[in-house]
Amino acid sequence: MNPGLTPRIALLLLVPPLMWAGNALIGRMMAGQVPPLALNAMRWAAALVLLLPLGWRALATADRRRQIAARWRELALLGGLGVGAYNALQYVALTTSTPVNVTLIAASVPLWMMLIGVAFYREHPRPLQWLGAALSALGVLVVLLRGEASQLASLRLVPGDLWMLLAALSWALYSWQLARPPASLAGAARPRWDWAEFLLMQVLFGLAWAGGAAGLEAVFATPQVAPDALPGWAIALVVAFLAIGPSVLAYRCWGLGVAAVGPALAGFFANLTPLLAALMSAALLGEPPRLYHGVAFALIVGGIVASSRR
Repeated sequence: MNPGLTPRIALLLLVPPLMWAGNALIGRMMAGQVPPLALNAMRWAAALVLLLPLGWRALATADRRRQIAARWRELALLGGLGVGAYNALQYVALTTSTPVNVTLIAASVPLWMMLIGVAFYREHPRPLQWLGAALSALGVLVVLLRGEASQLASLRLVPGDLWMLLAALSWALYSWQLARPPASLAGAARPRWDWAEFLLMQVLFGLAWAGGAAGLEAVFATPQVAPDALPGWAIALVVAFLAIGPSVLAYRCWGLGVAAVGPALAGFFANLTPLLAALMSAALLGEPPRLYHGVAFALIVGGIVASSRR
């Protein structure tokens, strides 16, 4: 066992994939109940209410507000990619795809991060990283083909799978922006925000994107109403879970776990998300995992293991 991986840290690192799998399951269950972009805006509006008591100091003084104003472009981009785009696209994907497919495609984010690094950041992957990328890409292809190689010549993708590929690309871009801020800010140290303050800043800016997208959805999209519509109190409970669990609790537990054992080991816990989503889907949605899901999961995890070896 990794010397830093105590039972407490292992428990902390199990919380995020459990919350993320629950997020995918709920996104699927809410299809037809709440429009996907509206669900995303409601989730982050509720998360903002939770974060204000924790991160209000980021807005407390004129000097701190000036720090925010000086970095509004960076924060708007982070909020747009992480809050406004990734989760919204995931909820759109779940209207036509399954939680297992969505979480497996999301597990390919390291592949997109590597490709973005090559294209825009002059990163030069090692041969094992290319092997890992190939395995991860093959795993995603298995999901898209539903395990039938004969479908390759006449590939017809479920729209949700394409939306989730776009979401994975959005998260990869978001991750690079966290690691490499814009060149205009590279020489300046970021303000000393703690996790809650920094997340609060992203949510404040991200809600502008999320709210705008929800407004356009309300004007232009044709609502799909489920025949067994949930009562308002049930929708409120769902939004409360999304705000507390995947939005705040998972973020905090992930930060603590990565700080304790590093991103490489933490990544193995993140890859439990598709497995947990499969178990939840089988139990609650009657969507049992297929053999090709297991093959794809093994390929994607194998790709990440290969990429992380030195």
